[in-house]
Amino acid sequence: MSKTRVGVLRGGVGHEYDVSLSTGAGVLKTLSRDKYEPVDLLITKNGDWHVHGVPVIPGALPKYVDVVFNALHGEFGEDGQVQKVLDTIGIPYTGSGHYASAVSINKTQTNAILKNKGLKVPHNISFAFDGREVDDYAREVFLKVSPPWIVKPADRGSSVGITVVKHFPDLADAIAKAFTVSDYVLVEEYIKGKEATCGVINNFRGQAQYALPPIEIRRPGESAFWNYDDKYSGVTQEICPGNFTAEEKKQMEDIAVMVHDYLDLRHYSRTDFILSPRGIYVLETNTLPGLTPNSTLPKALEAVGCSYSDFLDHLIVLALNK
Repeated sequence: MSKTRVGVLRGGVGHEYDVSLSTGAGVLKTLSRDKYEPVDLLITKNGDWHVHGVPVIPGALPKYVDVVFNALHGEFGEDGQVQKVLDTIGIPYTGSGHYASAVSINKTQTNAILKNKGLKVPHNISFAFDGREVDDYAREVFLKVSPPWIVKPADRGSSVGITVVKHFPDLADAIAKAFTVSDYVLVEEYIKGKEATCGVINNFRGQAQYALPPIEIRRPGESAFWNYDDKYSGVTQEICPGNFTAEEKKQMEDIAVMVHDYLDLRHYSRTDFILSPRGIYVLETNTLPGLTPNSTLPKALEAVGCSYSDFLDHLIVLALNK
């Protein structure tokens, strides 16, 4: 019996190239050799595609793979672009489709959708770069959102380009920093509280949307937010199951499932939260959560007794049965 050829797509042209390499390496190493033939698909930083190190054009992929495990992160991977390529070629892939991916990575659009559905999101203002001086954007923020602020690119992941700003004189520099990463910037009120994240899996253990136990994020004391280095250096404490009340846990699980549904996501996702005295706020949703050794989703899977290998198998089955 022939094995299913699984192309593990990693690398990419975005800021999360190294994280994607790590996720992809873990998937390649863990895939069951009894059922699958892993195929290393690498996209270089300049956008060239390779199969086992040999340059190819995307249209040739059906010669080499039956299904793609999308291990990309950030630009081109989570924003719907690579999904469009794979849809055009006709190869099934893990993760959400191109439209849902494009909407979900845009924090401004996501906030609007979730707010309209009655969920709590931080008060915010967003803008596209239009040639003005950054001081003009800073004054606009000051008039509409109270400090402190969290300034971020509106369409990037892994906390790339984010700054927490306490004082107005520092706001313009933070906006300028975010504009070096993206042409779209989101500025939110900074909400202090307990940080958490909760994953969702489709068609798992008899449930259409199965919520994994929420994880409590305890970042280093010197960090103002859960930044890129905290996420991937191993210095952050990620407690699973987290120290939440039964009500808080249930609320986060329910909200994570609602976000997954409202954004029309598929296969799996992970939503980040802030628990404050004002309630539980949704910060953002990841349509392709990291699967590195320091990522939270594998920890949640372990907590519910699901092996990494079984989880990968589940996602591939979902992709093939779409």
